[in-house]
Amino acid sequence: MTEAGTVEGHDRLRLFCGLRLPSEALDIVSCWQSVEFADAAVRVVPPANLHVTLAFLGARPAGEVPAIRDELRAAAQGAGPVEFRLADRPYRETRGVGMLVLRDLDGGAGALAGEIQTRLERLGVFRREPRDWLPHLTVIRFNRPPRHRFECRAPLPLGRFSPSDAALYTSALRRTGAQYQVLESVALGG
Repeated sequence: MTEAGTVEGHDRLRLFCGLRLPSEALDIVSCWQSVEFADAAVRVVPPANLHVTLAFLGARPAGEVPAIRDELRAAAQGAGPVEFRLADRPYRETRGVGMLVLRDLDGGAGALAGEIQTRLERLGVFRREPRDWLPHLTVIRFNRPPRHRFECRAPLPLGRFSPSDAALYTSALRRTGAQYQVLESVALGG
């Protein structure tokens, strides 16, 4: 764990595991966001916060971080190739976010998500959601649901890409939005 990730064992941290994007994919998505949402009354997710969530753990005692980190390491080191491309209709909105839905090519990301979720369930720090895992990038956040949905027009030349690694993140909520910090990152396939 990095020095910046050092905390007291009784503190609670908002934690999640995610896949970090390669710099080229970050640049493409960031450029697209700046064009697509230039005049929109939304909060654009900054490049440093773009990721594919594998498991959101919520507020956990900081003392659990070493065990969570170990499970992330084991799952990431045993992972096969992970490759994404945009889904056929990639842009989707919920009440709180706009996202780019990804297609998990060859199922490697889904297998990794399943493995890390199973490991974290056994550890007693995670509970799966009833819906299936959906690989996506949250690209904007709404303070309140918009009256109309955005119709994305800007082309997004994001071809196939592979995440650079898996990471354990902490998320601090701020008035300006969530601030993420990587506590530990692990290369995929070890």
